[in-house]
Amino acid sequence: MSDCDIGLLGLGTMGAALALNIADNGFDIAVFNRTTQVTRDFRADAGALTNRITATETLESFVASIATPRMIILMVPAGAPVDQQIAALRPLLADDDLIIDAGNANFHDTNRRATEAGDKPFLGIGVSGGEDGARHGPSIMGGGPRAAWDRAAPILTAIAAKHDGTPCATWMGNDGAGHFVKAVHNGIEYADMQMIAEVYGAMRDGMAMSQPDIAAVFGRWNDGPLASYLIEISQQVAAATDTDTGKPLLSIIKDAAGQKGTGRWTAIEAQHLAAPVPAIEAAVAARNISAELDLRAKGQARFGAAPQALQGALTIDQLEQALIAGKIICYAQGFDMISRASQEFGWSLPLPDIAKVWRAGCIIRSVMLDDMATALEDGDGENLMLSSRFSAELSTYHVALRQVVAQAALHGLPMPALSSGLAYFDAMRTERGTADMIQGQRDFFGRHGFERLDRDGTDFHGPWAD
Repeated sequence: MSDCDIGLLGLGTMGAALALNIADNGFDIAVFNRTTQVTRDFRADAGALTNRITATETLESFVASIATPRMIILMVPAGAPVDQQIAALRPLLADDDLIIDAGNANFHDTNRRATEAGDKPFLGIGVSGGEDGARHGPSIMGGGPRAAWDRAAPILTAIAAKHDGTPCATWMGNDGAGHFVKAVHNGIEYADMQMIAEVYGAMRDGMAMSQPDIAAVFGRWNDGPLASYLIEISQQVAAATDTDTGKPLLSIIKDAAGQKGTGRWTAIEAQHLAAPVPAIEAAVAARNISAELDLRAKGQARFGAAPQALQGALTIDQLEQALIAGKIICYAQGFDMISRASQEFGWSLPLPDIAKVWRAGCIIRSVMLDDMATALEDGDGENLMLSSRFSAELSTYHVALRQVVAQAALHGLPMPALSSGLAYFDAMRTERGTADMIQGQRDFFGRHGFERLDRDGTDFHGPWAD
């Protein structure tokens, strides 16, 4: 007893995978789960790693199994369960024992827990990569005191994914900084997935392509600028056959997307920060719309199905270029939101390091992130879209994005994320927009005042004020 390098509490899918990853990297780990049989089964199934795992059946024996000063990872559902486990653990721990919440916590909760911890070390870390990432190397975004991160870093960097030998694990800043970055990661993930789904819809419904042909397109795209985990798995999903019916798997999956809330948190927090992330907001809305199955059926019965034939109107190359442009715009929005949060919360979030952490292990990993990290490191443009590399690509590819969005609208194919990305691009390249009308309206009905272009001051009014 008292010789394990670290403890992990919560042996659900992610917790079990992460515990095996830790053991696989040469660390002795104590594990505990509220359901004792889960703990026993976990160790029994650990195979060659069994000798590195100490399975405990009480919190007291769990804590006693860990070398001091202790490090304990919590892998329990976000919200009240985290607070409950912290409350149960604290009386058993010394003041210098470190608690690490590695679940999908809302960063506001992490801020609160850090405050409640006082001088007792507490980390909130975002872990991305799903079950496979947790088992073989996730992307890790740390938040909390730097000294606490440095204590845990030898283990966290060892178990993290590696990109060209560099661990995809970095300290982001104090308090909830790590969980905030993870939430934005998930928001970008929502938008990336939605845009892929939109071009999939164009191929399936607009071009009447078969699932094998669609899979082949994704396969080709994964050898080019769009190379990424999400394009890779989209190829595999499109190519899959249902073992029960022999039909293409996608043809028997219900068209209703689930969500666990992190993308929604990103959209909500973006409003608080006044950070425009329309592609992410559109993706969250699209998932909500997808759940309205009955209403959508009634809508089609009332208005009829839209004419969707796109043959001859668009090419596969245009879809690829539109997706490249949409991806750049989406990531630009995400990094802009992180930058604004850094200023708002005093975190000094390291944008280039965030891009580097996302290059491997996480769901949104892609070859494009290498160039994004370089652009952010060079400070080449206030917004990623203005950097020399990505402004050149957008100057070329926005034409295809425009064609895809226009033809989709004409043929009744919904493309909320790509459409909102195009609107964002056009708004951000328009020096004088139309908010002058909004300011005039606000002053008319509420005497809110406005600024003038030809004079200093902020409290001018229109003639209606008299």
